[in-house]
Amino acid sequence: MPSKQRKPTLAVWKFASCDGCQLSLLDCEDELLQVAGAVQIANFLEASSAVQPGPYDLSLVEGSITTPHDAERIQAIRKSSRFLVTIGACATAGGIQALRNFADVEEFTRIVYAKPEYIKTLKHSTPISEHVKVDFELRGCPINKGQLLEVISAFLHKRRPNIPQHSVCLECKARGTVCVMVAQGTPCLGPVTQAGCGAICPAYQRGCYGCFGPQENPNTVALSAWWTLLGLDEAAQQRAFRTYNAGAKAFSKEAERHG
Repeated sequence: MPSKQRKPTLAVWKFASCDGCQLSLLDCEDELLQVAGAVQIANFLEASSAVQPGPYDLSLVEGSITTPHDAERIQAIRKSSRFLVTIGACATAGGIQALRNFADVEEFTRIVYAKPEYIKTLKHSTPISEHVKVDFELRGCPINKGQLLEVISAFLHKRRPNIPQHSVCLECKARGTVCVMVAQGTPCLGPVTQAGCGAICPAYQRGCYGCFGPQENPNTVALSAWWTLLGLDEAAQQRAFRTYNAGAKAFSKEAERHG
């Protein structure tokens, strides 16, 4: 009798985050059964307390690095992972937590905690890639579950994931949504944001908030110039680029221009 082929092992890890991207995997429902049939889920505390020791073939990492302990733990995870993929805005760009990078963290801890001396935190919230080698980054706040399945499928078939690099504007065109900037004068990050959400916000007459981070080669300067014509002041433009992906280089650089 031939021996059964070993399934690749999958581990899912959490750092500073809201767990939304991990929940996107659980939200795959029927597709999750297919994933479970193709890989061995060896470490996924969000779903099960049953943990198998590494090394792991594929690690999905959610969350940003915010404490000295985090910085040590991600090194150990990298060493025990054959491939490491970061999932979500926190892991790829520092997330909402990266807003601390533009303020006084010590002041925050003094205000929030009765005993701030017990809080061990880093000055900055940073993406995983600033600490270890990352094999692929999957953006979103939260991630698109279809894109997550594509990443896992690509790993199983030893190819690079086919994730769109174009802007949200193309998604608006595909679903027949009238441009909110042209028709209503509503500031929108869609022209510089990577596709993935299905252009949900513009479909409800709201500007894109940039949940999936900057697209490939975004022209943020041109977009800001258009926003100025719409009457958006410098402070408002800076706030617009400092949301879910405040730590993304293209958005961070543009925000600094309006400081």
